[in-house]
This record gives sequence, C-alpha cells and structure tokens, in this order.
Amino acid sequence: MTRHDDRPPVVLQSFGEPRPSTNPHMTLLLQGLREHLDVRTFSWREALLGRYHVLHVQWPEVVVTKSSAWRSVLASAAFVVVLARCAVRRTAVVRTLHNLAPHERQPWWGRVALRVCDRRTTWWVRLNDTTPVPDEARSSTIPLADYGDWYAAHPLPAATPGRVAYVGLVRPYKGVLDLVHAFRGLDDPESSLRVAGRPAGPTAADEIEAAAGDDPRVGTELRHLTDAELVAEVGAAQLVALPYRAMHNSGAVLLALTLGRPVLVPANEVTDALAREVGAWWVQRFDGPLTADALAAALKATADGPVDGPDLSRRSWPEVVERHREVYASALRAVRRRAIR
Repeated sequence: MTRHDDRPPVVLQSFGEPRPSTNPHMTLLLQGLREHLDVRTFSWREALLGRYHVLHVQWPEVVVTKSSAWRSVLASAAFVVVLARCAVRRTAVVRTLHNLAPHERQPWWGRVALRVCDRRTTWWVRLNDTTPVPDEARSSTIPLADYGDWYAAHPLPAATPGRVAYVGLVRPYKGVLDLVHAFRGLDDPESSLRVAGRPAGPTAADEIEAAAGDDPRVGTELRHLTDAELVAEVGAAQLVALPYRAMHNSGAVLLALTLGRPVLVPANEVTDALAREVGAWWVQRFDGPLTADALAAALKATADGPVDGPDLSRRSWPEVVERHREVYASALRAVRRRAIR
C-alpha cells in the first residue's frame, strides 16, 4: 500500500469499539488518537478487507482466545492471514508489550499465531525500560498514562484508617489469596480488608470466600464494578494492596495513584523505578511472600500522608498520545526501508 508522507496514517487497533466494561486505558488512548488520526477498532472484516497503514496489536492472546476451542482455532488462523496480508501490503505492525508473557498458557494453535505476530512486528512498544524486546533499534518506551478525568464525576470518599483494599480482576497470578491470608494474620481489630472485582474463573470467588472465613474484618464484592463503585472502593482505602506474584505493569497501580491512594506492591526494578518517579511514600514495597508484618508496616507508613499527590507528570495523556503518533511514523519508515532493500 502506498501513501504520501504528509497524509496521516490510518490505524487499526486490535480491540473492538469500547463498551462500559472496556479497560479505560484503551478508551482514553482511542479518544486521544482520534483527535489526530483516523483510528479504527477491530473487526475481522476490517482486519481482513479494510485499508489501513498500521495494525496496532495490544494483547494478541486476546485476539486469538475465544469461547470455544474451534472458535479459537478459527481466530488464530484468521489472525495469521491478517498478518500475512500486512506483510504483502507493507502494513506496519506495532506491538505493545503489556506483559512479559501471556498470563494463561495458550494451546498450540494460539502459540503459533503469537509467534507469527512476533515475527511480523515492525515496531515494539514497551511500558517500562526493563521489558526485553527483540530489537532495541525498533522499539520505544511509552509508560502507562494516568486516568486523567475519567473518574472525576464520581465522589471520592475519605480514606478509612486501617482499610486495605484490593481492586481489579481476581486472577491467580495477582496474589489475592496471599493478601487475604496475610491480612488474617494481622493482629489489629481496627484494620479491615476489602476485595472487590470480578473473578476470572468459576472457582475464584469460592476460594476467596473460603480464605476470608468468618473474619468480620474482611469484606468482598466479587463482581464487575461500575466506575462509581470502583472509585468508592479505592477512595475508602488507606492502602491499595496489589501483591502480584510477578508484577511488571499494572493499570490498577495507576488507578490508585490517580485517585490519590498509596499502593503496596512487590519490590522489583519496575516498582523501585516507579517509587523514584512518583514519590517513595506512594509506592510501598515488600520483599518475598506477603506477610502480616509487611501489611502492618505499610499501614503504619501510610497513616499520615504527604501534602502533595504523586508526581504523574510523565504520564499525561497528551504526552502518551504524541508518543504513539511518533511510533506509528517510525514503524511506517521502517516498513519503507525494508521494501527498498
């Protein structure tokens, strides 16, 4: 596909038109980009037949994972055809690396499609500088943005002293059971724990309820939360605990910081860098498995907060949108260079 350099590229995102349950980060990115570019959302018809210059793949495993095995096989095969079409038409493929690897193991056909996606990727986007990429020369770092005014319409309650909260999708790798067990070992009748979010599997809710047992300090809301409910849960917390067993990037961390609540996260090079960026008080860290002592220390450290909020100046949406536009331009130049060789 040929195009003039002065004409903005048409970009196809790998996610569908936003719905109420869509990750707000995707919605905000789409809104920001559409102020400058023709950005379309994913459908198989558009991907297979449409005319676009850049395919931006956010979570390729989501593209190929469907409700049944045969649907997943068809989606994997169709995705490979889309990627082959991109190669033939010299369409740039931009891939954002949200995670180091998919959280759930893929069947063989899904793994094949993901490998093809890796081979066809023109430009890599990572969310922090520690994420390995296949080619440093064809990569950019664009950090997750804050949530801006997304939740501003909903009242933020005052923090409840001693309240710890987990919010977000309840999945095994996020260490929610570890949090409940650690909290139950906390010898403080004035503390409380809230676990709020949609369980990812059929047994997750039962496991959380069983771990909470008859401890009256533990409350759960195990379902999808509206924006207002999410703000209420986060706002009522003194501390948002996100004890992921392998934390690399997390929208929930940015959500808590945007709403002015400190987080407790595993200590690693990513969270250490975040603490240096936004302020150490806002990013409490723990080493090894989460324990009651680590929870108690974080609650003590956050009992009195700083006057100023976290420094999120590097994560503004205008900056993030502009960086994506630069990535699309770089990817298209890379495609042209390959075609000339």
